[in-house]
Parts: sequence; C-alpha cells; structure tokens
Amino acid sequence: MNRKTAASLVFGSAVSAAAFYFAFRNVPFDDLMAYLRRINYWWVVPAAVGIMAAFLLRALRWQYILNSNPAVKTVEFAGAYHPLMIGFMMNSLLAGRVGEVARPLILRRQEKIPFSTGFATVAVERIFDVCLMVALFILVMATVTISPQLEIEFRGFILDRDILVQLGRNMTVLALAALIFIVMICIRSVRRRINRMILEAPALLFFTSKRFRSAVRERVSRPIAGMVDNLESGFALMRNPIRIAGCIGLTVLIWALQALTFYLVMFGAPGIDITFMEMTAVMIIICFFIALPSVPGYWGIWEAGGVFAMQLFGVPAKEAAGFTLANHAVQMFPVFIAGIISAWIIGINVITVYKEEPDPAPAEVGNKL
Repeated sequence: MNRKTAASLVFGSAVSAAAFYFAFRNVPFDDLMAYLRRINYWWVVPAAVGIMAAFLLRALRWQYILNSNPAVKTVEFAGAYHPLMIGFMMNSLLAGRVGEVARPLILRRQEKIPFSTGFATVAVERIFDVCLMVALFILVMATVTISPQLEIEFRGFILDRDILVQLGRNMTVLALAALIFIVMICIRSVRRRINRMILEAPALLFFTSKRFRSAVRERVSRPIAGMVDNLESGFALMRNPIRIAGCIGLTVLIWALQALTFYLVMFGAPGIDITFMEMTAVMIIICFFIALPSVPGYWGIWEAGGVFAMQLFGVPAKEAAGFTLANHAVQMFPVFIAGIISAWIIGINVITVYKEEPDPAPAEVGNKL
C-alpha cells in the first residue's frame, strides 16, 4: 500500500468516525442494536435486486455516452459494466472518490480509449445525476411539507429547512458551472483560444532560459492542450439532442429505482411509516451530505444525513439511526461484491491500476492552432 492510499484511508476513517459519533451520540448503543435485530431483512432481497438493476442501467447509460462519439471505438456493455462496478467498489474502500478516476484508467487499459476522453464521459454522467438531483429536490420541496419552525441540532450547528434550500442552491450552481464549462469546450473557436493560451503560457516565464520555456511547453503545455481536445471528444454526446434525451430517460429510471430500494428497505424497518416522496427526500438529503467530505463508503456522513433527514419527517432518532445504518449496508454491499467479481473477471489489480502512464499528447495539438 502506497503512502497516498494509506493517507486516504486514515483521513477517511477519521472523518467517518467523527460523523458516526455525531450521528449516533444521542442513540443508546443497546437500543440501536435491539432495533437492528427487529428489522425484517427479507426486504433486503428485492431491494438488492433493485440496486443491481439501477447499476445495470448506469452501465448502459455510460456505454451510451461512450458510443456517442464516432471517433471512439464501440464499447460493448461488458466493457462499460466492469470498470463502472470496480470504480464504485473502490469508492467504498478509499476516500476522495478515487473510483471515478479508476474507471477511465481501466477503460483505457481494456478498450484503448484515452484517459481524458473516458474521464470526460464520467463527468457527463455526474452532470446528468446532479441535474436530476436538483430537479428532484425542487419537486420534493414543492410537494413535501417541512415545517419552517423545525430545527435539529447537529455537530454544534442548527439544521433546518433553510439549510436544505441553501444546499439545493449550491448544487444548482455546481450543475450550471459544469454545463457552462462543457459548452465552452465544445465550441471549436473557444477551445482553440483556450489551447492557444495554454501553449503560450510558458512565455510568461520570460525571466528563464529559452530552453527551459521550450521544455515547459513540450512537457506541460502540450499535454494539457491535448487533454482539452480529448475532453471535448468525451463531451460529444452534448451535441446530439436525441442522445441527450435518451440519457435523461435512463437517469430518471436510475434514480427512481434507487428511491424504490430505499422505500423497500423501509417496509422491514419497524416504527417507520413515511411516504415514497418523503423517502425520496431522505435519499436526496443523504446525497447532499455525501457530496461534502468524501470518506470510504460514505460511512458516518451517510448516517448523519439520514438521521437528520428522517427526523425532519417525525421519525424518532433511534428508528432513524437503525434504518439508515441498515439501509446503507444494503446499498453498499451488493455493489462491493459485484465490483470484486468484475475485477476478478477482467483480471484487474485495483492497487496497481494507478501506475499507468498518462495519456501522450497528440502530435497535432498546436499545429491546428
């Protein structure tokens, strides 16, 4: 294990421990264990089926995005599914969402697709997810009643309806910023200006030797400019309205299935009786929480968000903590097992996947400017 991996585990474990403490500090441990024993875990079976169905749709969506670019070789379903499951499995082990970087690395090794192109398609996926989360949040806030007077103390802060509104605004700004960046990259004239600025940046080092500036241009500026071009090829989907509509449809199905799995687990959890829309709100609020500090498997952060969200709908702290902890395990373990199986099938060592060399800079970058 290298130092970065070890540091990631240590930092992530510390954040998880702190989040667990604040999520469960008001719940007696014996009561929590007693509640977990009362859960009817038969409901885990249909929930696990729904979870894996959602990930099959995620793989289908990624394949759809990858194959939207005529310059990229056609990727079969398995070629998208295995890297995706390995990436999500790694997110359950390490902090910093390293699985999002592992996916395009594995894709490059298996399908010979440039890393930056693959990474751009992952970014497109995330943009669809964030945009739908924002849309769901707006729908939830319009249809679910959350008292303006409700206040819940968490980690020294007062959490209320206004905090949720602010989180929604922040996610909206993030989605808009990402969309603007994609539009800029996809406009050829703008992309050329960006690349020209990157290639001319070494001239700012006028106080250094000409040889040094030339080396910076070849070893730094030109690879970055090549990455910009590869990113544009990864965003090719955004120029096709029909494919965009297809991805929107798949994204809606993915999140509907995800919300359904939360709801199914609830049927086995005693003392919890909230509507499907309220459970969808719980899922969205958890997603907002785990978008903050990224810890291995989101343990602790997930529970903190779940306990807070369920108390908004009148669920007592003990029931909220027990359900959230059990549901988190249900959501994570099938994905973890599927990721292990995928790594075994395609023969990927997840520890050494990051030792790949970076993409070479295309020779034509700079000549086109």
